[in-house]
Amino acid sequence: MGKIERFEDIEAWQLARLICNKTEKLFHNTKLGRNFSLRDQMERSSGSIMDNIAEGYGRGGNQEFHNFLSYSKGSVSELRSQLYRAFDKKLIYSEQFEDLKEDCLKAENKIGAFMYYLRKTNLKGIKFKKP
Repeated sequence: MGKIERFEDIEAWQLARLICNKTEKLFHNTKLGRNFSLRDQMERSSGSIMDNIAEGYGRGGNQEFHNFLSYSKGSVSELRSQLYRAFDKKLIYSEQFEDLKEDCLKAENKIGAFMYYLRKTNLKGIKFKKP
């Protein structure tokens, strides 16, 4: 893993940004875009993936960063569940569903791997607390 000087350098954040943009595109001139409840939930979930990585990076210490990565990973799962809802309601096409679902699975793995890395390093200057 290369040197991380800002949150934009984190691969998991870069993937989260892609997911956020792809989610946003699902709303343009579509049935999903007119389903305000589900659309808003999906928009919040996808944004939360990005934002929690960035906020965790801005906080002090590996433990706190790890916690925010956990929130981000939870938001990925939440978005994936919402994708199933949108697909089951026939608000998105199969190709859209599969593409974004795959990106979500990649993000879960990438965030999980980064959480593991963070437990083993002193990236943020304050060591991870052992239980």
